[in-house]
Amino acid sequence: MNHIDQVESAMNNLLQSLKEKCESFDIPLMGIADVAQWENPPFQPWVPKEFFPQSIFLEAKSVIVIGLPVTLPVLETTSSIFYRELYLTVNSLLDQYSYRLANFLNDRGYPSIFVPRDGYAGVEALVKNPVAFFSHRHAAFLAGLGTFGVNNMLLTPEFGPRVRFGSIFTAAELPSDPLLDLDLCTRCMRCVRMCPAAALDEQDYPAGLTVKKNCAAHSAELNRQGISPCGICIKVCPVGEDRKLFGREDMTIYTNQERHPELHEAWDHVRRYGKR
Repeated sequence: MNHIDQVESAMNNLLQSLKEKCESFDIPLMGIADVAQWENPPFQPWVPKEFFPQSIFLEAKSVIVIGLPVTLPVLETTSSIFYRELYLTVNSLLDQYSYRLANFLNDRGYPSIFVPRDGYAGVEALVKNPVAFFSHRHAAFLAGLGTFGVNNMLLTPEFGPRVRFGSIFTAAELPSDPLLDLDLCTRCMRCVRMCPAAALDEQDYPAGLTVKKNCAAHSAELNRQGISPCGICIKVCPVGEDRKLFGREDMTIYTNQERHPELHEAWDHVRRYGKR
């Protein structure tokens, strides 16, 4: 076996070990992107160079992206303390898992770092500047985990936009996953019509961008009540196999209270408690 074959074999073995590690953590989504993909973006406008992984961690050769689901029935209570606690739990797990995966790679001789799920100091910071130092959504797109929707979120076949992502930068040159060759967004425009902050237009991403300051300002108000984030645009998206699991394929549940009184009564009950 020549040197190139040896390296390829080592990377394939490392990839298999990573997949097994993710399975042991009950991580349902994992994808890998070569950092060179940021240099040759699949669409424009793209993130500026200072947001590239190799601009943040010079040793980076690959980006590993993991995804955890946002449980739909809890999300349906938004805005509520119930959803806030789910959001914080998922973020905490993403940080813990990506940290542990980075150390897993470090122990095997491949310099790696985890990237925190939220690269900003809370909602108020987003009102001033609605951008974090790295985009996990763009990394997940390049890692083949989903495609962008009108709501400016990454849609996945498994969970639609109801998934949170974390990333690991590593010096290991792992084999990349192909881009997802599907257009998951149905252009139903529910996210546009139901956004309480009027932060969305009807153009496809990236031509139609979220009015981020509107979204951030609304989230800041919810945060003052202790019930941020909002989550309406991901709640009403019809994409995702999770809708079948929870029997939520009838999208009139969100707009027709008379037809679905018990669901609305349950959601209203949760929303009445826990906020400031």
